[in-house]
Amino acid sequence: MRGTSRTSLEDIAKIIGVSTATISRCINSPHKVAEPTRKRIQKAVEDLGYMPHFGGRALARNRTNTIGAIIPTMDNAMFAGGLQAFQDVLSSSGVTLLVGSSNYDPNQEFEQIRALLSQGADGLMLIGEERPAKTRKFLDQHSIPHVLAWCYSDASASAVVGFDNRKSGRAIAEHVINQGHTKLAVIAGIRHGNDRAENRIKGIEDAIEANPSSILLGIAEAKYSFESAATALEYLLNSPTRPTAIICGSDVLAVGALLRTHSLGIKVPDELSITGFDDITLAQVTSPRLTTVRIPQKEMGRQAANVLLNILAEGQKPGQLNRIELETTIIDRGTLARL
Repeated sequence: MRGTSRTSLEDIAKIIGVSTATISRCINSPHKVAEPTRKRIQKAVEDLGYMPHFGGRALARNRTNTIGAIIPTMDNAMFAGGLQAFQDVLSSSGVTLLVGSSNYDPNQEFEQIRALLSQGADGLMLIGEERPAKTRKFLDQHSIPHVLAWCYSDASASAVVGFDNRKSGRAIAEHVINQGHTKLAVIAGIRHGNDRAENRIKGIEDAIEANPSSILLGIAEAKYSFESAATALEYLLNSPTRPTAIICGSDVLAVGALLRTHSLGIKVPDELSITGFDDITLAQVTSPRLTTVRIPQKEMGRQAANVLLNILAEGQKPGQLNRIELETTIIDRGTLARL
């Protein structure tokens, strides 16, 4: 359960020597406070982890029956299936879901966390393991109930329901190599602040290192859009040695690459093989249909919701945290040739 010891406006006022009214004005209308004072207040608010309560009635009950989820993007379907399953379980328990997006920006995720909690969220679902120290400190400082998804680590300090991205990256690379491909390249998501993208690449590198006959010709990082993936594809195809297979870190990237091969007149999989990661609905309707890694999104969403509801109902200490690892599956379709 969330801790009851909270920093108050009065605490901040005593420390920095201003009135509570000035602090409140700074939080709600910062442009109305002189810059030197505003900076002092904002620093104190951040250092002390101040978080306003939402609503007197919610404060009295210390529960609002709302849970927040912060996903990296709403631009595509990568998180849609898991989020829907997460909401279905919450709804059946009379809990409302609030959703925010970080746009893959750790600072924006921090602000979304504060915003959702200030609106009364009793707990949070967050995506991935990696986040700045100030965010981890904030979650610990306030004992915020939360669960991590789309990742897995035995050493996680948080409850986690997800899959091992490194192991899954290795599995798809080994599958490609087993089809006779030795010249590989990767179109990956932006790795900075994204442990899922980073670990998938590490897994691919593990597979290549274990197979001396194969070589990684290049890694192109791209935003999760068709246009960025298309640009990354052309970059990789212009390397001195042309890959026979390109492993993509998501289905969105794979479809973007596939669309560009059509415009370039490159036949898939006869001249170039492409694989994805996620198995969103789009992977089943491309031409040819996409070979990819299926993430158990719905099961992950359901179990993450149940874990978080149990934490809220019973409370859990770090040593009792639920860590649930789910398995991914390689789905063979039409974009991977056997050489």
